[in-house]
Amino acid sequence: MDLKKYIDTIEGFPKKGIKFRDITPLMANGNAYKYANDEIIKFAKNHDADLVVGPEARGFIFGCPVAYALDIGFVPVRKPGKLPRETTSVRYELEYGHNELSIHKDDIKKGSRVLIVDDLLATGGTIKATIDLVEEQGGIVVGIAFLIELTDLKGMELLKGYNVLSLIKY
Repeated sequence: MDLKKYIDTIEGFPKKGIKFRDITPLMANGNAYKYANDEIIKFAKNHDADLVVGPEARGFIFGCPVAYALDIGFVPVRKPGKLPRETTSVRYELEYGHNELSIHKDDIKKGSRVLIVDDLLATGGTIKATIDLVEEQGGIVVGIAFLIELTDLKGMELLKGYNVLSLIKY
């Protein structure tokens, strides 16, 4: 299936000079959404994960169905102040600013085999921060899956040594 047919490009969003890849048309199409999730699930099955981790919020959109299909848990990575128990956080750069992510300190057990799932790889800051949070807790990142990779932003350079799947490349 050509998933690019279900992605809209919005020029100048969220600010001038950015081309935003809108995944909502793909999500609204049951066949395309199922196909994308099924492809990530196939990838995940080959990496024997114990847990799926997804950064807020679009990582939840693909990470939760993958965790459900594999009958394993899902751990959310969120912005500070959104998780109720003790957390650890990391600050990172985006292609258009800065952000910070947090995870509960006790959600990932040492030695857990973790698959990270998100909608988009751009500069890699969000995923690198997520990797850092997982590894700080003693988790082992066995794979990373994206719906979209923006190759010109070179985020893949931060992911050398990891098993990575990108379903769509721009």
